Amino acid sequence: MASVYLAMDVRLDRTVAVKVMHRSLAEDPSFVQRFIGEAKSVARLSHPNVVQVFDQGIDGEHVYLSMEYVPGRTLRDVLRERGRLPAREALEIMIPVLAALAAAHRAGFVHRDIKPENVLIADDGRVKVVDFGLAKAIEGSHHQTRTGFMIGTVAYMSPEQVTDGKADARSDVYAAGITLFELLTGRQPYASDSPMSVAYKHVHESVPPPSSVVPGLPAEIDRLVLDATAKNPDDRPADAGALLVAAVEVHRSLPPDGAPVPDADAPTRLVDLEAAGGAADAPAETGPNRTMIQPPSELPTRTSRSRGRSRRRVRPQWVVIGVLSVLMLAGIGFTAWYFSQGRYTTVPNLINKNIVAAQNEATKLGFQVTIAQAENSNEIEENKVLRTEPAYGSSVPKGSRLILVPSAGPVKVVVPNVANLSEADARSKIAEAGLTVGKVIKQGSAEVPRGLVIRTSPQIGSKVREGRAITIVISSGLLMPDVTEMPREQAEQFLREKGFNPQVVEQVDDAQPGTVIAQNPAPGTPVDKGAVVQITVAKRGDDVVCLSPFGPCEGGGPGQNPGDGGPGRHFGDGGPGRHWPAGQSLAGVPDVRFKDVRDASEELRRAGFKVRVRDVGKSGRVFAQFPMGQAPAGSRITIWH
Repeated sequence: MASVYLAMDVRLDRTVAVKVMHRSLAEDPSFVQRFIGEAKSVARLSHPNVVQVFDQGIDGEHVYLSMEYVPGRTLRDVLRERGRLPAREALEIMIPVLAALAAAHRAGFVHRDIKPENVLIADDGRVKVVDFGLAKAIEGSHHQTRTGFMIGTVAYMSPEQVTDGKADARSDVYAAGITLFELLTGRQPYASDSPMSVAYKHVHESVPPPSSVVPGLPAEIDRLVLDATAKNPDDRPADAGALLVAAVEVHRSLPPDGAPVPDADAPTRLVDLEAAGGAADAPAETGPNRTMIQPPSELPTRTSRSRGRSRRRVRPQWVVIGVLSVLMLAGIGFTAWYFSQGRYTTVPNLINKNIVAAQNEATKLGFQVTIAQAENSNEIEENKVLRTEPAYGSSVPKGSRLILVPSAGPVKVVVPNVANLSEADARSKIAEAGLTVGKVIKQGSAEVPRGLVIRTSPQIGSKVREGRAITIVISSGLLMPDVTEMPREQAEQFLREKGFNPQVVEQVDDAQPGTVIAQNPAPGTPVDKGAVVQITVAKRGDDVVCLSPFGPCEGGGPGQNPGDGGPGRHFGDGGPGRHWPAGQSLAGVPDVRFKDVRDASEELRRAGFKVRVRDVGKSGRVFAQFPMGQAPAGSRITIWH
């Protein structure tokens, strides 16, 4: 379903595992929904044997999960390395797996894909169940799910999953039983080169007892596996919790791995106390067969009791000496306690407290406080107590010196200057500084050549945490700006200022005369500085008379606008020109060129116009506007910056 990456959560400064769905599956909305369901399902499970999900999101085409990183290996790796496991050890692995599944079943989820690959063994021995990506809330009156297709791995799939796609908690019990069989025997119960053949055997054959493969396994183990892998779901334990109880009971009944199995038919040897009376000198038993009953040599016989009475006749002077010794020791202890009482105190827990607050607290307790030089720490924030000397909990005389070592926070490095470097060189320099490259953004630039770095985020020279991801912005070169709908004179001036060579072609068009209706190269096209740009400007036809904001239209004779019975005027609104009746109420348009774009927009709105802002130069100041002079009240004015 996905690729898993080892990653650093730079916000919380912790190592995580990031699972990114394969792109081919991300195009399928149903698979995306299942993938996102993994985060929601596992987030509702709080159990030490379930891998925790921290976050879930979609970044462009990538659907991802941020999960707990478990350093270690899978149960499959253990099987490859060691083969079959002793019975007790196999149960000690399966018991936490069943505990995790029991928590999921109580919450209403079915895993559906229990197998050794989805069981992680951490380096410290913890067992974690991972990949609830196929889990789904149990629905329906019979607590079953229907998927329309088989979900899971065929070697561990229950008969009901194979036949009709149904899966409930008992399906997980079946898969757990198959996994336990594999741990005990070192192989799966059904071996075949064809998955369909394996599926057929799940439905039509019964799982053999593990002792048929490994002779000598206890009968309790056989019964546990056979109960869990019964073909009829009703014959299995109801859920993982029920199987867990049975597994714990079997584990308690097993001898330690490697110990001989006791003979159930051998009578228990008891010691006859009366018969042992004359065997005071018999040697005690040693070794593994020694019983919990005292051997004869250690039993109090009649002879030993009579000797005990004779030994208890001690001399009176020794009693007096003993009493005096006890009193003397008690007096010394009392004196030491008396003189030490109130002279000692315990170093308080000041870790992770603000350094000033910790200093005040320690001073009030009578310590002479010294603040040492700060040390870097990834766990304790800057200006908080990292540790104390003496350490927390130490017993020291009151008034002692207490050293507070503040945290300087994580190691911080300076974002290097990678401006005008290639992407490869920038990556190398950022890595040398102890940082990583995060996003790479392409952006047009007239100043920075194509392929070189424009800037970084955080910006060059900033101090950031070591290992942080840095965004670099790469120049995609000079991009052709969009001057369509701009008045001719202003478009030509703008292009010349940007280093282009504009050439004008006029064309009869319904658009406002004197405005740009087309350009070549097209907007956004990468171009070189000094490139020739052909702009097509609209002109009126011979059958139209107009008065543009820049003066009367040239050429042609008198014309009529349809429907108004008289001469009209053309006024632009940012789109094609419009015919306005001669009687239309006109208002003066403020000239906002060279003003800040926000101030210009506000001024035009106060004058009663609508405003359209075109961003082509990214200067923040208006260099062109249309129309100018006069326009119908409430019409739209376009400004460029």
